[in-house]
Amino acid sequence: MPHFSFNTPIGPLALFEADDAIVAVDWGWLPDNEESPLLLRARDQLEEYFEGKRQIFDLPLAPHGTAFQRKVWAELEKIPFGATLTYGQLAERLGTAPRALGGACGRNPIPVIIPCHRVLAANGGLGGYSGIDGIETKEILLRLEGLEITNSRVLSPAGKKY
Repeated sequence: MPHFSFNTPIGPLALFEADDAIVAVDWGWLPDNEESPLLLRARDQLEEYFEGKRQIFDLPLAPHGTAFQRKVWAELEKIPFGATLTYGQLAERLGTAPRALGGACGRNPIPVIIPCHRVLAANGGLGGYSGIDGIETKEILLRLEGLEITNSRVLSPAGKKY
């Protein structure tokens, strides 16, 4: 499977492509990069995001997961840059339990691009995150999007409402 690794402010990321779509973003560096136009485009868009120049990704995505997980991930893609929802709010929108939703968020194969970092605990706490440094990575991403965080809680409005 073609993959491409590169360095970011949250550490090295590896992008994976299959059937002309991004199927995964993994934490860490893999040897033997296989450049492709799509992988380079994804790298460029992620670099623009980290530089504060991009708020919306324009990439074909094909995350592998159960029907429920794909439904959750599709809903995550609707959360705009700088906005957040709680696990409970997102669960209510999908008619499911917050715990099940949290499990699907934790299995998101395309983090950052599919923004599971924009989902918070009911009290504004950060909850968990699959990133290489866990909550620290989530904090970096939320701060990059303009949210104020103190003591692992989002202080600015639970992000923008949408």
